[in-house]
Amino acid sequence: HSMFGSLFLFSVLAGLQPTSPGYKLQLLEFTDLAQTLLLSMATVENQPAIKLQLLQTLQILSGSSDMNCALILKAQGAETICLHMNEPDPSGQVLFCSSEILWNLLERGRKDEVMAQLSSMECVVSLKEAFFHLLINGFQHSDLQLRNDLLVITTLIAENPSSLLIESLFAKQLVVIVKFPEFKTQHPVVRNLKLSYCNEDLKMKKLLMNLLVVMSKDFAALQLYKEEQVMLALLTLMMPPAASSGRRSGSRHWSSVQQEELQLQALATLATIAPLMIDDYMSFQGNIRLLLLLEWCIGQDAYFGQGHSFHGTGGRGTKKAHMRHCIRVLRSVASCGDELVNQNLCDQGIVSRLLGRNFFTNTDEEDEVTLEMKSDIQLIISTLCETDMHRKELFGSEGVEMTIHFLKKGSENFYSGLGHNKLVLSTVDCVWSCIVGCYTTEDYFLAKEGVFLLFDLLLSSPRCVHGVILATLLELCDNPNALSHILSWRASGGQTAPGLLLQLWRQEEEELGVSRTQHGEIKDPKRPILSHHQQEEDTDLSFPANVPSAAVLEISENQRSKIYCIFCKLGFQDLPGLSTKDYVTLSIVKRYLDFKVGEVWSEISKELSLDGVRPVSPDEEALSTICKIAEDTARKVKAEQNSILEQQEKSNISEEELTYTEIKSHWKQQELTVKSWENYVSRTSNYEILKVFIF
Repeated sequence: HSMFGSLFLFSVLAGLQPTSPGYKLQLLEFTDLAQTLLLSMATVENQPAIKLQLLQTLQILSGSSDMNCALILKAQGAETICLHMNEPDPSGQVLFCSSEILWNLLERGRKDEVMAQLSSMECVVSLKEAFFHLLINGFQHSDLQLRNDLLVITTLIAENPSSLLIESLFAKQLVVIVKFPEFKTQHPVVRNLKLSYCNEDLKMKKLLMNLLVVMSKDFAALQLYKEEQVMLALLTLMMPPAASSGRRSGSRHWSSVQQEELQLQALATLATIAPLMIDDYMSFQGNIRLLLLLEWCIGQDAYFGQGHSFHGTGGRGTKKAHMRHCIRVLRSVASCGDELVNQNLCDQGIVSRLLGRNFFTNTDEEDEVTLEMKSDIQLIISTLCETDMHRKELFGSEGVEMTIHFLKKGSENFYSGLGHNKLVLSTVDCVWSCIVGCYTTEDYFLAKEGVFLLFDLLLSSPRCVHGVILATLLELCDNPNALSHILSWRASGGQTAPGLLLQLWRQEEEELGVSRTQHGEIKDPKRPILSHHQQEEDTDLSFPANVPSAAVLEISENQRSKIYCIFCKLGFQDLPGLSTKDYVTLSIVKRYLDFKVGEVWSEISKELSLDGVRPVSPDEEALSTICKIAEDTARKVKAEQNSILEQQEKSNISEEELTYTEIKSHWKQQELTVKSWENYVSRTSNYEILKVFIF
């Protein structure tokens, strides 16, 4: 000690300072120490004390440096650690250190590389042995935490499509544990298993249900779920507390808070798995169970939701979280498109239940959870009613009142981030799916000024919503009573429906980069409606016959075709409230179909030329004539637009001349008034002038 003290004193006197631990770790990154220690694992299998020190050193190195993690992974470190973590260990620390090293590699190294190394059969079996050792023999809090950590690593492995969880029978054993303790079984895995019902056991149960969701991408896993009746277990777990509490007095069980978390986790799991296992879902009466849960959520009995878990967000003190997830499951099941499932839902009266409970109009809450529920309920009803006239009749006046209620809210909060955008879209979709096509419901919607509200929404909403609103208005135009409503609509500034549609047309063309003059006239008669994108793609490439051309694809990519079709219903004459600019645009809209047909024929002519195909003389002449007619039509429209603008110019000049005449007359009158006043003043102020005026 005296010698080291002397050396330290000498270094201080010489102006030297000890290096920091961080600097030492940085120097270690440039060595092969991590790899050397890892490779030394095989040589110390029979020396547990040294092996533990090696692992502790690797734990420090992997937890302090990304580069060390990369070096360890390069030497197949994740696989090596996993394969050695179940070896005899008197200290009981090897498994803990191995788990910590794996976590460090996941957090600081490349996750995909770690998962690839751990996905081998040997590693999966090693993880399985470690997990079940802790499951059966672990009673301390640290053991339960380590068990759950290994389960999280297993879940990450399950995300790898090439993992061997099913082949190793690990997945089957985990699925059996999911049902425990709600379903008693004599399976060897759970025969001697006892839970303490602590929070770590609750976490394990939730992690296992999350693992079900991750593995559900594999068809083999779904077959495993079917064999082990996972669907029944989840449907039982998600039932209301009063219905699911078949507990014996004195027996240990989940607390009410834990039961709530498991119930919500089961519902979240069902939202993914139920559509994938629809036969099992129906066999175990999933629709009836969910509707019973929905009735419980609506009930007025005293229930205080804790809202502690992730899935319990927004539900503290209420059943709102339960209702949210119940509706999510119903939406996912209804959206899978199975007619037997949807018919069963309708037979259970889901449409009348959702509408009759006034989910929508009794609350003006605008939080994220409530808005999501409102949107999902509308999506459920839309899915059920879209193709069935009887269900549209069931939607009836109550459903119309619901859509009117939400249309009146408008789109001012569209970008709030709370879900108002989804509510707007689901409401318009509800009009399209549940009202359009049923004349009695349509007439009630019209009587409630639904068309006016749709145009108000069209005026105020962002461009991304215009497509669905225009499509809905177009479908409503098939009802003769709707046309008068459309023509009667006025915006707060006096703008009419035709004027708004023409304004949207101009905005579409501006977005598409269509060539127009400053007054909105056709600039190039050869390309009267061609977008800038189409002009850029005007290459010398020929496409197969089964590939839609640019002219055809363009129809579905903007709203011009919908606006044109609405004007075909309204007509192009005697439209109210149009300006000269509107009439110029209207002349293009009127000929949209002619221009589009000419555009398609032009593409055909060009592709024939590129392919080296020469049509027979009559066809070539017809093709040339058609293309010429399209160009002549554009020139006629351009001439018509010039005429409209000239008439407007003449009208403006006439109005200007009339204004100048009025101004001139006004000034003349002022001059006469001034002169009369001056005469009056001169007569009253000058006696000589007054005598002349009198005599």
